[in-house]
Amino acid sequence: MKIAISTLAPNLDANIDPRFGRCQYFVLVDPDTMVFDTLENFSASAGGGAGIATAQSLSGKGIEAVITGNCGPNAYEALTAANIKVVTNASGKVRDAVQSYKSGKLNASSKPNVVPHFGTGGRGMGGGMGRGRGMSG
Repeated sequence: MKIAISTLAPNLDANIDPRFGRCQYFVLVDPDTMVFDTLENFSASAGGGAGIATAQSLSGKGIEAVITGNCGPNAYEALTAANIKVVTNASGKVRDAVQSYKSGKLNASSKPNVVPHFGTGGRGMGGGMGRGRGMSG
């Protein structure tokens, strides 16, 4: 059994990246032995569909669960369709998250915890990324 954790760096002492589809790395860990491997997330810079592409890259790697900060609906659906549990609202160090998962303190989410396109700064939801001409006299 392995779990995948979205991270900012490729090691057990890295902080969890709150973004699933646009995280820099995944640390793939066997929680019983703490033996790990890393996977660079090449979908992080995708123009669109990063969550789905990232979920597909994890599918077939023997992963039981993903631990991340946030997961949108498209990625959540792709992961659960691949029988991968999704644990959201995680933060802190990878090593600590693995121990929390192993001890039952982190549980699978029953639904996504953010709206679509959340990891892009909310542009898909009117996140104020326009040029805004403002009110001129």
